[in-house]
Amino acid sequence: MMADPAPLPKIVVLASGSGTNLQALIEATRERDFPGEIIAVGCNRPGAFALERAAQANIPTFVIDHTKSDSREAFDASLMAELHRHNPDVIVLAGFMRILTPDFVRAFRGRMLNIHPSLLPAYTGLNTHKRVLEAGDKVHGVSIHFVTEELDGGPVIAQSEIAVNPDDTPETLAERVQQQEHMLYPIVLRWFCEGRIQLSANGVQFDGTLLPKPMRLADS
Repeated sequence: MMADPAPLPKIVVLASGSGTNLQALIEATRERDFPGEIIAVGCNRPGAFALERAAQANIPTFVIDHTKSDSREAFDASLMAELHRHNPDVIVLAGFMRILTPDFVRAFRGRMLNIHPSLLPAYTGLNTHKRVLEAGDKVHGVSIHFVTEELDGGPVIAQSEIAVNPDDTPETLAERVQQQEHMLYPIVLRWFCEGRIQLSANGVQFDGTLLPKPMRLADS
């Protein structure tokens, strides 16, 4: 008799808004050879379109409404309980607009990924496209990193860059950066599910070797 195949790594995606990165991840994980499975999508906003995207893909959803929690710690405790119920191998933050407490982050150390619309460590926080234009930068992009206690400060795994055009606006930059997000996030998630990337005490390891700097993909 043939042995049963090993179960696929379990993925939980957390989102707050329309869920365009979630959609890219859903489509990628539907590919026959993708080495992981999205088992649930969580959201902190009951009306977020990300929940509709998950429902259309027959993926279970859960909502932890942050407005119903008395504190950030209470919200994180509720979210942590829900995540423990699903027992994911990796948690993917896809436009999840909540700052997580240090205790929460430590509980899932090495198992939580985030995407940020800048070439970190530049431009942590919000309004990255506007700030890039105000600074006169020639390149911009997106970063995918492990989540640590420092906001947008975890070790960066991979980045994709685009050229800033003279006539760019925050809106046109956002659109082009988002295209890179939809391309890069599934690639990095595949690497994680294949066991190729890990968070070590010294940074990101790729195929067992410490990355001296993030992998960088240039927009062709």
